[in-house]
Amino acid sequence: MDKAYTQQILQMAEEVFQACEPRMSEDDMCRIRDGFQFAWNAHKKQVRRTGEPYIIHPISVALIVAKELNLDADTIIAAFLHDVVEDTDTTIEQIEERYGKDVAFLVNVVTKKKKKSYQTSKQVDNFRQMLNSLQYDIRALLIKLADRLHNMRTLDSMPPDKQMKIAGETDFFYAPLANRLGLHGIKTELENLSMQYRCPREYAKLEELIKYDIQFNEKLLNTFVNKIEDLLYLNGIEAEVSVRYRRPYSLRKKMEIEHTDFHHLTGRHYIRIIFNCRTNKRFRFHTVSHSEEKALCLRIYSVLTDAFMEKPGSTNNYIDSPKENGYQSFHVRLLADMGIWEEVHISSRRMVENSRLGCMAEREEDNISNWMQKLKNMLKDMSQRREDTFMEDVRSSFYSDDVQVFTPTKLPVVLPLGATAIDFAFEVHTAIGKHAKCARINGKLCSMKTVLRPGDVIEIEMGEKVAIQPDWMNHTVAYKAKQALKQYFRDAEENHKKRMVRCKHCNPMPGDEVIGFVGEDGITTIHKRDCSEGIMLASQWGDRIKSVDFHEDPEVSYPVTISVLGVDRKHFIVDVIDCISNKLQLNISKLSTQAVDNIAEFTISFYVHSVQQLEEVMRSIRGIRGVDDVEEVSRS
Repeated sequence: MDKAYTQQILQMAEEVFQACEPRMSEDDMCRIRDGFQFAWNAHKKQVRRTGEPYIIHPISVALIVAKELNLDADTIIAAFLHDVVEDTDTTIEQIEERYGKDVAFLVNVVTKKKKKSYQTSKQVDNFRQMLNSLQYDIRALLIKLADRLHNMRTLDSMPPDKQMKIAGETDFFYAPLANRLGLHGIKTELENLSMQYRCPREYAKLEELIKYDIQFNEKLLNTFVNKIEDLLYLNGIEAEVSVRYRRPYSLRKKMEIEHTDFHHLTGRHYIRIIFNCRTNKRFRFHTVSHSEEKALCLRIYSVLTDAFMEKPGSTNNYIDSPKENGYQSFHVRLLADMGIWEEVHISSRRMVENSRLGCMAEREEDNISNWMQKLKNMLKDMSQRREDTFMEDVRSSFYSDDVQVFTPTKLPVVLPLGATAIDFAFEVHTAIGKHAKCARINGKLCSMKTVLRPGDVIEIEMGEKVAIQPDWMNHTVAYKAKQALKQYFRDAEENHKKRMVRCKHCNPMPGDEVIGFVGEDGITTIHKRDCSEGIMLASQWGDRIKSVDFHEDPEVSYPVTISVLGVDRKHFIVDVIDCISNKLQLNISKLSTQAVDNIAEFTISFYVHSVQQLEEVMRSIRGIRGVDDVEEVSRS
């Protein structure tokens, strides 16, 4: 091997060791060094497409795991070894014998399994394998993310078709996964690297626009930043203030959402204030309590709003209500001297560090631990599903902004932005979602399809029977609700195939004279005996006719519409409604009335369980004073 490469490899490995030493025992350091040497020996004859020794890749992955994610010794060793089983003669058993079951498990999870055939595709099956590891350990996913991050950083050596494949996977799976794991920095880098290789011209154009925007606004923004720094200094607050420009991927996404171009886009940058959480010089910042940290954040907010006008309704308190991926900060918009609303993010160093480390940061808040458990449950569930929508489910579930709402008992529920009361009901409990009839949002009666806003308090009113409506799938965004509804409609479809179905032409009901006709799919369709379609089928396929028992089912009701004609009088419509709703206990779904020359005509739609019940309704209405005629108009 070239001496220059050998020197480079040793220097890179030493950087990994230096990142580990401050927090590792001597025994762990010995194991980590041995893991590097084992990987180097295993990959010694292999080179990358660039011509450089292959071992540079595992070292780079281990460096990300050790330095950028601060992970433990076993995970770092597994990062060194993550390709040895897949690309060399090394076996999992050898790794377990040398480094233990934990390292062997991690390496096994990130090793792509070769199969003769795949359930969906090789890529999707590998994604499922990774997500399934979450029922055991989240570290395997972090190794895979580190692996993907280094691959993306060195993607320029690949041909265009490979670049598109890897960048597409990254954009659709790995970046959303990093987002949901709370790894903001890795998510942002993966997004932008993916865009850079998929759409290089568009990416370069946005980079040029950002560069110009920085130069054009530099003086004005520096003036605003300097004023903030002076205010904080005068109030004895130690903090760093800087301007942070959003990256091309984020800006393009905002342009699509706001339907505008770069020059008219709001929020191209934001002001970040990072304060040191030290209320006492004897303590380091991470020893400060949540309440003290929050108090200092609010003190900064107070200082700023004393000096700058605050945009009404612009505050977002992600300290008390973190985003579902654990992100914490305090956001507000302030009016700068140049007459522009500037977005300001106030964060402690702990919050910034946790945003970097994501799910592996030390977090004590109950809502964060609940988030972790919810994430594991969701990933495990995803990995076991065999649906064509798997990738869409992953992206939509991992890549959404959050809205936090509350139950009447003040229990916070975090849902994707755009969630409805349907999503809320299923998130609380699947049974509540299935039986939900309507919602009370902040005390107001609302449809289950109502889109929720941050801070809403939702109470779900339920019925004894399942209340799911056919169009609910079009009004859900949360993973749990979507999966519950998919399963419900899937089961309903299976039951539908097993049961008899009604002819859509004559719409028979229990109590009608009916006959069955067996179709080529084996499903029996029930027709009224005077149905023209049934008569036609009987004339052509007489051997498919069968006798059927079409009994009334208390769980099944049928929509019907009748017309009522009579002499108009006071309380006429009230008596008709009372007859249907109160005396016969039926649900009216629609009502229209008109009265001309003292003659009243009503059209009423409601639900019945049988023909006999419909006839009872019509008979009862005929007995009302002034009614001249009652007719069935339609049924469905």
